[in-house]
Amino acid sequence: MREVKIRRELLEYLLELARNAYPNEFAGFLREKDGVFEEVLIAPNPHSGPRSVFFDTWMLPYDESVKGTVHSHPSPNPHPSEADLEFFSKFGGVHIIIAWPFTEESVRAYLSDGSGVRIRIVE
Repeated sequence: MREVKIRRELLEYLLELARNAYPNEFAGFLREKDGVFEEVLIAPNPHSGPRSVFFDTWMLPYDESVKGTVHSHPSPNPHPSEADLEFFSKFGGVHIIIAWPFTEESVRAYLSDGSGVRIRIVE
């Protein structure tokens, strides 16, 4: 199984974003540096609800360091929906889902085809 690395500080921040957005979803784009997710770009002009989040993709900057996405599920289901898989197919890379109750144990990562990826937290 492939592995993705994420900086602990970033993961803690993403968990907080998910908690603050609850009961709605949030979405962002993950920047990678030297093989480690280091930063998040919050989706521009988000329209979020309890089952989805939409944003204006034309407002995204061109950024070659963006190698993944992140979004929350305000339910305990950490698995990608059909809509998630459609979204994944458009953006490539690794996709992190943070499910309620928004703890490290409720975080999952997937490739664009929906197959799982192991997450390694680095300091």
